[in-house]
Amino acid sequence: MFYNLGMTILQAIFAGIVEGVTEFLPISSTGHLILLDFLLKIPSTEFVKSFNIAIQLGAILAVVILYAKRLWLSRSLLAKVVVAFVPTAILGLAFYKIIKTYLMGSPLVVVSALVLGGLVLLAVEYWFKGRKVGEEKTLEIMTYREAIIIGLAQAVAMIPGVSRSAATIVGGLLVGFSRTAIVEFSFMLAIPTMLAATGLDLLKSGTTFTGSEWLSLLIGFVTSFIVALLAIKWLLRYIQSHNFNLFAVYRIVIALTILSLL
Repeated sequence: MFYNLGMTILQAIFAGIVEGVTEFLPISSTGHLILLDFLLKIPSTEFVKSFNIAIQLGAILAVVILYAKRLWLSRSLLAKVVVAFVPTAILGLAFYKIIKTYLMGSPLVVVSALVLGGLVLLAVEYWFKGRKVGEEKTLEIMTYREAIIIGLAQAVAMIPGVSRSAATIVGGLLVGFSRTAIVEFSFMLAIPTMLAATGLDLLKSGTTFTGSEWLSLLIGFVTSFIVALLAIKWLLRYIQSHNFNLFAVYRIVIALTILSLL
C-alpha cells in the first residue's frame, strides 16, 4: 500500500538498511538515501527530505548504546566532542534553509560530492602511504584545537554526498590521529550532530506529518538502529588491517554509475 507521501513500508525498511550500513562508513548516508529516492522514484517531498534526516537517529542510538559509558567516564573526551560539534551547530543553523531547499534531493550535488570526496580520501591515503598514521595518538590526548579542526572538517559534510564520517576521518588523519581513534571519535561526534539536525528539522516540519508518515519514520528508525550496530562493529574490525581506499574507489564508482543514469 502506498502512503500519500509516495513511500511504502518496504521502501522505509530498505531506506533504514541503507542508512544503517552507510551512516558510519565514509561514503555518505544522506547521499545514498537521496540516490535511493531517485532510483526508486520516491517523490522529493518535504516529508521525504525530513525522513532522510530523521532516520539517522536510529543509527545514532546504536552509538549511544556502545559509547555512552566511555563518554560518561571521560568528561574530558565528552568536552572535546561538544567543542567539535560547535562549528557544525553554528553553520548548520545559518545554512539550514539553503541546504534543505537547494541541496537535499539533488542527485547531481550528491554525485559531485561523492567523486570529490573519493578523490580526497585517495589523496590522503597516498600522502600517508608507507608512513605511520598516528599509531600512538589516541583520543585521550586530543587537544581542544584539534577538536575544533575536526569539527570544522565535519561542517563540510552539510553538503549531501560529502559524508560526515569521511570529513571527520580526513580531518582527524591530517592532525595525526590513528584510524581507529578518529573513527571512534567520528562515532561519538555523530551523537550531538545528528540529534541537533534531526531535532531542528522535526521542530520545523514534524507537526505537518500524518500518522502513516510517522509510522514510516518509526520503521526506518528501528531498521537503521539494528543495521548500524552491526556496521559499527564491522568497520572497527576492518580498519585494524585496512586503509580507506576501498571506500574512496566505491564512492567514485557509484557516483559515475548514477551519473550515467541521470
